[in-house]
Amino acid sequence: WLMSKNSKINIAFIAAECAPLAKVGGLADVIGSLPSALPKDKTNVVVIIPAYETILKEWTKKFTKKVERIKVKFNSSIKTAIIHQVIINSVPIYLIENKEYLSTGPIYPRPDASSSGSEEEAKRFLFFSQAALDLVQKLEIQPQIIHCHDWHTGIIPYLIKSRKLSFKTILTIHNLAYQGVYLASIVNRLLEVNFSTKLVNCLQQGILNADYVTTVSPSYAQEILTPEFGRGLSPILQKIKDHLVGILNGLDLNAYNPANDPLIAVNYSLSNLRLKSRNKLFLQNKFSFEQSVEIPLLAMICRLTPQKGVVLLRDIVPRLMEQNLQIVILGTGLPSYESVLKLFNRRYPRRFHAEIGFNNRLAHQIYAGSDIFLMPSRFEPCGLGQMIAMRYGTIPVAHAVGGLKDTIRDGKNGFLFKNYQAEDFYQLIERSISFYRQSEKWLQIQRMAMQSDFSWRRSAREYLKLYQLVKLDKFC
Repeated sequence: WLMSKNSKINIAFIAAECAPLAKVGGLADVIGSLPSALPKDKTNVVVIIPAYETILKEWTKKFTKKVERIKVKFNSSIKTAIIHQVIINSVPIYLIENKEYLSTGPIYPRPDASSSGSEEEAKRFLFFSQAALDLVQKLEIQPQIIHCHDWHTGIIPYLIKSRKLSFKTILTIHNLAYQGVYLASIVNRLLEVNFSTKLVNCLQQGILNADYVTTVSPSYAQEILTPEFGRGLSPILQKIKDHLVGILNGLDLNAYNPANDPLIAVNYSLSNLRLKSRNKLFLQNKFSFEQSVEIPLLAMICRLTPQKGVVLLRDIVPRLMEQNLQIVILGTGLPSYESVLKLFNRRYPRRFHAEIGFNNRLAHQIYAGSDIFLMPSRFEPCGLGQMIAMRYGTIPVAHAVGGLKDTIRDGKNGFLFKNYQAEDFYQLIERSISFYRQSEKWLQIQRMAMQSDFSWRRSAREYLKLYQLVKLDKFC
């Protein structure tokens, strides 16, 4: 742990992902970026994540601290956890290794990162939560605040409160749809607790027991108070709404910068935006499309899940393909969605390409090479795709929810539709293409998009204010 002055706040981030070590979704980007964005003269931050199998294979040579072991009481016996450390962007990251629960197999049982509710999953993340809580109590300098993230660590505020530990806690909800619900009999046995209900909802326990709850955009914080977006937890969220805050995620501007991005074909910036078109020609050539800067190239990068509005795109692809445009999709997820996209690949081989899987280099090439970025999400806690797209001068067409509504100004740096209907989505794509065909208007929108401020600085200031409130017990 970094040495601390009395004026500094010591914070431990506990999460299931952290870029670049382990990344499935946007959670990893937040944990990989926010700690280093916090002011170092006011905070000391460490991050704690599981030492997944992939991390142990790829990062061992960069570990910076000799191996230590801690004993963890779990499942009616004493387990050993091995603690590694790696420092990234000046932030110490502690990795908890245990072959039985954490360090074998993929990060999540399901490829879309949703909670399966299985005992195997319960063992993984309940063990991680218990081991992380044991670890923070053994650190040389104790954290005053434990900042938990999503359902994987939602049980920690409950454990802290029930065991009368002195830590303050914050829970950040990155996606309310994933909650980590397990049989109480399993949770009681693994953690030696005494829930009397049939089921234990880990995210719910975090909401009820944390000192403060945050979401990753202001609009999402308001939306989840309603039955439509609350995923069954809106009554509980209503009860704690005075301690509920929405803070918009930021973007790692170094990782996503078309001026020096090593993963794209041709670098460009606001001052030479015309070079962006070379990335488009590169992408068209890559997928055997007709090479023309005149043809609108639409793109979508996402997990293929119901949340992301894949059904809206599915329903309008045949109509879109009647026009002179091209579509590129990158993602993986539900087999039924993957099958439909593969069907479109066969049906429209020169104008539609869906790449099933995830490839970071290709993702950057798509952000740089496409004209219009599609985000018809049914709900979107924050969304990073629209921010990245705008950074690359690619204009988002999105559903006006959550963080999409907070970052896109309709007709200024992107386009928004209000009703979650395929026809509304289609009409907005038509509108965006009409702007695209007016080069001066389009250039103006591109410039507005690229000048949008998505840095972590503003968000880090908001988090610092919250940490200071929590530390002093001064709640709004």
